[in-house]
Amino acid sequence: MVGAWLSGRRQQSRGSAAAQPSANRQPRRSRAAEPALSPVTAAMAEASRSDQLAPALPVLTPQHRETLCGTLGLGLKVAVALVAGVSLVRLAGAYQERMEHHAELRAVLTVQSAKLEKARTRFDQLFAIGGEQSLIRQQGQWIAPNRLRVVWNR
Repeated sequence: MVGAWLSGRRQQSRGSAAAQPSANRQPRRSRAAEPALSPVTAAMAEASRSDQLAPALPVLTPQHRETLCGTLGLGLKVAVALVAGVSLVRLAGAYQERMEHHAELRAVLTVQSAKLEKARTRFDQLFAIGGEQSLIRQQGQWIAPNRLRVVWNR
């Protein structure tokens, strides 16, 4: 299909070249001097040599090229700024969440530290001199007044 299209273009270019000679036209080389190419590669090489084929992209003037490059550069800068902005917003949200979690942990640590200090003080009182009597006095309120307290000693 590509070969048929290229051969049709070649015939058009040959017909129009004969009608309108071009001063920039290069002389054709003989096929014997060229290395053997596949049919598709040969067709592409023939198409690239032809002056009459339309270029794939329009030729841009320097002013248009500068405008296009400037627009592309501005677009890239806007895209990078947008990505950076979205990233900063997401990071700020994650940072705020971590700070809230840290505050919760700090509050729990403060409560647990107070409980530990209270238990440590009580433990020290129990194993100090006279701690047994102190324990009996503290526990006295739990025994009914008409009950007999039994303390086992070894």
